[in-house]
Amino acid sequence: MLDLKFVRENPDVIRENIRNRHVSGDVDAVISLYDQRSAAIQAVESLRNERNRNAQAMKGSLPQEERTRLIEEGKSLKEQIAAAEATLTSVEQELQRRAEELPNLTHPDTPSGAQESDNRELEQVGSVPVFSFTPRDHVAIAEELDLVDFENAGRVSGTKFYYLRNEAVYLELALIRFAMDILQNHGFTPMITPDIARTEVLQGIGFNPRGPESNIYNIEDEGTSLVGTAEITLGGYYQNQTIPAEELPIRMGGLSHCFRREAGSAGQFSRGLYRVHQFTKVEMFVVCLPEQSEQIHRELLEIEKEIFSSLEIPFRVLDICSGDLGGPAFRKYDLEAWMPGRGTAGEWGEITSTSNCTDFQSRRLNIRYSGTGADGKKERGYAHLLNGTAVAVSRAIIAILENFQQADGSVLIPPALQGYTGFERIPAKRDAGKAKTG
Repeated sequence: MLDLKFVRENPDVIRENIRNRHVSGDVDAVISLYDQRSAAIQAVESLRNERNRNAQAMKGSLPQEERTRLIEEGKSLKEQIAAAEATLTSVEQELQRRAEELPNLTHPDTPSGAQESDNRELEQVGSVPVFSFTPRDHVAIAEELDLVDFENAGRVSGTKFYYLRNEAVYLELALIRFAMDILQNHGFTPMITPDIARTEVLQGIGFNPRGPESNIYNIEDEGTSLVGTAEITLGGYYQNQTIPAEELPIRMGGLSHCFRREAGSAGQFSRGLYRVHQFTKVEMFVVCLPEQSEQIHRELLEIEKEIFSSLEIPFRVLDICSGDLGGPAFRKYDLEAWMPGRGTAGEWGEITSTSNCTDFQSRRLNIRYSGTGADGKKERGYAHLLNGTAVAVSRAIIAILENFQQADGSVLIPPALQGYTGFERIPAKRDAGKAKTG
């Protein structure tokens, strides 16, 4: 959520930001409610002061008539305070609702636009592979090598679920450990997070857990949901806490399952493992001081690049345009891997993203810092929060299967992973056609 005082004082800046992001939000309503809240707070405080004066006047010896008058006045003030507090609560709730519709501010260097074509390509890393044969997509490879079972998963759990089998199991575990080791080398605390979070935590991070447009699975009558990313539970870890400034930045690397409804996702690029309802992800999350966040955002991007460069997967880096930013993001970078099996000649497909959310989430979650500045004065404010995908395992598997496929039907394992998998190649299966029931 934005600083409402800043919104009140800079309405034109907020309106322009909303236009650039191609979203909706009623700035005038927020300002009106902000002023109503200020007036309601003053009304409540004034009535409480009157009640205090009334209580003081009741002390000591008083004529019965005067005491009776003060008692009646006290009763009336109690009723007025209750009504004023109810008005304040109602205004605050509506202000919160309206304010949450406003997106974060946007980094001045973010490209303007609303289409994928408006994203700015910053660089390409690695060489797109050239095959002596027609490359297949990951679905055909996985099914032939008995690595993924979509059919039985659909029967057991529904569409967009899958079983990993055989070498794919070790490939997933290898990718998790590989990513975690890199994060630990960069000072991240490794964590395995809950797969469930309370509604207020999801809302604080910026996810909408209700309504037809929600991408979240709700747990009925529990006030909780399955998480779509460990960003939610890592962000909630410091909810309602004030962190000493000298302890920042705090870097966390969280492993979780991720559950997403992916409602409306269809098309050839969504098939197989690319858009699924459940997958495993290692997430980076950082809590830091405001002056640290831009540099740390670049560091998160460099870690993502390190991971996929080490895996020898060709990728490109995109600076995401204003209209494609999520509401909490001040700036966002994506990595897209080359996926030879997409389309007729290969396409880029998203594998990671990293966002600087500044103090947008911390205001909702009430995550603050406190310390002493260089001038010796006490400093206190909202921390900045950042997130980034270290590895979304299902998409990393796609990139490995498609980029490392061989003419004989086998798939090589990237050298950096071989010590984790314990094998160098997934061999062509002589029994690939047998039933996948055992």
